[in-house]
Amino acid sequence: MKDWFTSVAERRLRLPRFQRFEAWSHNEVGSLLETVLRKLPAGAVLVLKVGAEEPFASRELESAPALRPGDRVTEHLLDGQQRLTALWRAMHDNYSNRTYFVRFENDDEEGSQPAPRVLGQYRWNRGGKLYPLWCEDPIEVHRRGYIPLRLLNPLGNDQRNEWALTATDGNFQDAWQLNLRVQELATNVSQYNIPYLSLPEETPKDVALDVFIKMNTSSVRLSAFDIVVAQLEEATGSSLHELVEDLHAAVPTLQRYIDGGTLALDCAALRSDRAPNQRSYQRMNISDVAGDWDRIIAGIKWAIEMLDAERIYDAQRLPSVASLPIIAALHQYFPSSLDEAGNARRLLRAYLWRSFLTRRYDQSASTRALQDYRGLRRLLLGEESDWKTAPIFDEEVTPLPTEDDLIGAAWPRGREVLARGLLAVALREGARDIADDQTVTAGNLSKREYHHLFPDSLLLKIGKAEQQKTMRALNCALISWSTNRNISNKSPLQYLQDRVSRADMGEDAVRARFASHLIPYAELAEAGPYLESDGEKLVRDYDNFLAARARMMLPVVQSLCEGVGSQSSRGLRATEVQAARVP
Repeated sequence: MKDWFTSVAERRLRLPRFQRFEAWSHNEVGSLLETVLRKLPAGAVLVLKVGAEEPFASRELESAPALRPGDRVTEHLLDGQQRLTALWRAMHDNYSNRTYFVRFENDDEEGSQPAPRVLGQYRWNRGGKLYPLWCEDPIEVHRRGYIPLRLLNPLGNDQRNEWALTATDGNFQDAWQLNLRVQELATNVSQYNIPYLSLPEETPKDVALDVFIKMNTSSVRLSAFDIVVAQLEEATGSSLHELVEDLHAAVPTLQRYIDGGTLALDCAALRSDRAPNQRSYQRMNISDVAGDWDRIIAGIKWAIEMLDAERIYDAQRLPSVASLPIIAALHQYFPSSLDEAGNARRLLRAYLWRSFLTRRYDQSASTRALQDYRGLRRLLLGEESDWKTAPIFDEEVTPLPTEDDLIGAAWPRGREVLARGLLAVALREGARDIADDQTVTAGNLSKREYHHLFPDSLLLKIGKAEQQKTMRALNCALISWSTNRNISNKSPLQYLQDRVSRADMGEDAVRARFASHLIPYAELAEAGPYLESDGEKLVRDYDNFLAARARMMLPVVQSLCEGVGSQSSRGLRATEVQAARVP
């Protein structure tokens, strides 16, 4: 530790400015100090060797000496800031509201040796004095059995002898014994080993940052966005945080979907013809990002408006975020003439839904995003006419889902893209509540719940089905919490009869509500009631329902993936279309 402290004191070890400031609580500081005093390992740190020029703008550790002209920086501390800062500040006693002490106490186990315990004493200022007063009185500190941590500073402390003599009220023999204890502790601290990993000075900046992000173990982890924040401020004097605040002010609904800073950087990367990933952030011209900010805001606003138009209202109902920066970045190429705009809007609608209903971005998302961005850009600019220019439209590369895919899609509250995509399709159709007839909107989402059309408890108890089979996207509808409570675990036949008996227009009204979710009414109306012995029939009815709903949804899925929004073009069964038209 003495070597580390010497590097900090001589200004040779510094922090890249993109690192956040200290974030540890005083409990974490105390725990680290006990680890050191007990000679237990506290983990390794990561440094980057610095050559003739610093690769990153840097700063000193909190409360460490500032850089002076002529000082030679030899290392940047990439990981370990919180630990070294905590040790430095505790040993230098420069926390404004804490003073650290150590004393030895017996553990609860019989026969155990006294072990060091650290006290982080809270301090406060009153009338120009720092309380509690005993912390500044060596006699009172010693009477309580404590030794100030500052006396153990690896760089030395010339107050040790004087403190020991004062603490023992001038008793030279006691002072000698106390000073030996302090010296022993100080030696242990000075010799405490902090292992490290070192990147050579020729390491490229983007590689060093990638290693840093993957290895960073602080309690408040940094993201690629945090790093770009510091680099933008260094390059332009502009605050990216302030720019993101401007973005959220211009697009107030953005926060319902995604972090604005990350989306803006992804959009900026694509606009500079780079993949939306961390490596691109480091290779972009950061000054251009600030200069292009108004256009980035306009593109993001346009993308969010498109989500709202497609009735996708929040992050929980958003199947995939991968397409958002692509659409935002393409805004600059959107045509202004009426008919061309209509064609372009259909193209982008088709792209959006394919991103929601295929596995295009399950892997290598950033690379594939750049491929699709380039293909869509060529189509918008009229350089190509074949939609397959964007690989997402090549069904050999990116196949559309089949009926079996729809049947197998998981519960939409999870992260599976197709599962959320199928719920999004239903919401786009209008998704009126099956009891109060209210359409799902952004304003009432908080009052909506995921409902099992075939109750989970029935399938598990009577049908002996596995949980995985009950949790299917096609067994789900988003309805009001009050309707969900009213239905409870009734069989479909039972809750349909309840709805029909209460509807002024009878069965036609209820059919229309279910059709708005793309739910086949007939298959539900035949399901139940079930006795304990009806397990096989229940599972058979459930399988028939899933297959019927898949057949009903698939034409809609295919139509949306072609960018078509007209209900009449989707080939719904005549009975369902007719029911959906009931006022």
